Amino acid sequence: MRQRTVVVTGGAGFIGSHLVDRYVELGHRVVVVDDLTTGHLRNLNKAAKFYHTSVTQPAVEEIFQREQPQVVNHHAAQISVADSVRDPLKDAAINIQGTLRLIELSRSYGVERFIFSSSGGTIYGEPEYTPCDESQPVNPLSPYALSKFAAEEYLELYRKTYRLNYVTLRYGNVYGPRQDPHGEAGVVAIFIKAMLEGRQPRVFGSGDQERDFVAVSDVVEANMLAMEKGSGAYNVGTGVGTSINRIFEILKGITKYKWNQVTAPARRNEVFKISLDSSRLRRELGWEPALSLEDGLADTVDYFRSTIRSPG
Repeated sequence: MRQRTVVVTGGAGFIGSHLVDRYVELGHRVVVVDDLTTGHLRNLNKAAKFYHTSVTQPAVEEIFQREQPQVVNHHAAQISVADSVRDPLKDAAINIQGTLRLIELSRSYGVERFIFSSSGGTIYGEPEYTPCDESQPVNPLSPYALSKFAAEEYLELYRKTYRLNYVTLRYGNVYGPRQDPHGEAGVVAIFIKAMLEGRQPRVFGSGDQERDFVAVSDVVEANMLAMEKGSGAYNVGTGVGTSINRIFEILKGITKYKWNQVTAPARRNEVFKISLDSSRLRRELGWEPALSLEDGLADTVDYFRSTIRSPG
């Protein structure tokens, strides 16, 4: 594999930091751009060069001038569905305008490949069938989902107009070590932290809603494959929907938690049941999810045990 300079936006965040670690391990020169809104300095790989700024800032062009990246892996984003509903202008400023800034800079500075993290769990809306393949009609139910799809469309336009090579990866519900236990999307981390601290996790709605839970280690490998080949949008998931109640029961068993969850009103603008067909990713890039849900959840519990002191 040819060594390249890779810019990873959001490289101090949950998924981004795992990507940085893998790129460094493979011998690439890695540049991280992160404003630390949700990322953490503790996640940063010391072998990577770090710029503390946002993708919304004009200063990003100076980074492209200085570093001359061959690959851009864009994971910086406003990731909250609820926040996007409360403030769609802010969501669009980060997820559409910020992404477009990077796309335009990639065109201007001759970037060889642009990898974009999209949201397979939200852009399809309530799917007509499951698991969804990439031909499923896109039907965003929130400004967040719409902003992700708009960025995808800009990338396709730049491919047609300027021959910018890109891959969009439409993730399921990614979980694993370093996941933020405070963000709404991180139900696994939220449940684990509450259980280890002796608190009762909240389940919004009935808990029967289903997500396609995919381990961050498998997502990282999809990104590594996308660095070498592929074009257009690919789902990244297991093809299996798992209910929130089932996640609670599995984690309850792993952590030896004794209590039940508490319920809260269902969230608006959220998809109820979704799973992703990743056949195209398997067929064209050779990707396979390697970690079972049970093993992945156990690994995640082990990580949080090492960072959280449980009562008693």
